[in-house]
Amino acid sequence: MNEQYKQLGVSDAVLTYGETILASLRERFDAIDAIAEANQLKVINAMQKNRVAANHFNLSTGYGYDDEGRDTLERVYADCFGAEAALVRPQITCGTHALALALGANLLPGDELLSPVGAPYDTLEEVIGIRESVGSLQEHGVSYRQVDLLPDGSFDLDGIRAAINEKTKLVTIQRSKGYATRPSFSVEQIGQLITFCKRCKPDVICMVDNCYGE
Repeated sequence: MNEQYKQLGVSDAVLTYGETILASLRERFDAIDAIAEANQLKVINAMQKNRVAANHFNLSTGYGYDDEGRDTLERVYADCFGAEAALVRPQITCGTHALALALGANLLPGDELLSPVGAPYDTLEEVIGIRESVGSLQEHGVSYRQVDLLPDGSFDLDGIRAAINEKTKLVTIQRSKGYATRPSFSVEQIGQLITFCKRCKPDVICMVDNCYGE
């Protein structure tokens, strides 16, 4: 192998240096491989549990009712993520589309949407109605409230407690920093925030935009 590298003009010093760097990172690579293996087994187990077979890859006919392949795929996704159910459709074209679908399905006129992590993505401003748009949530009678993060990037728990009221139906939490300068939130931080919101109002729905999180 070394001779082949030498033919390409790579010296022994460079090879030795590269091997030293790889050896120093081996523990990190092993940890990543372990995570990948665990997730691969999770997917395989979910596919076996739901008995995924060749017939699930056939096209359906009619109006798409009782699409066995689609329904099985969604059960596989739900099992992989530990969810009650999943919606996996080619009709959902982007992340903003998925978020708009979830918000529209859970919010009715008179409800209030709360963002305890500051402003959402720019693309959601028209969905919510922060920027005027035809068909926005606010146009349909859904109000919006926002609690900005503290200067150190942490949650403003006092502000969140004061913002949650009898109209608060859904709390939306954006994990990624998006175009902001704040750090992205960890799963642990989001869990603590959800626990806090549930203590303030046990029946509030907490929706997490986990974009770039998986």
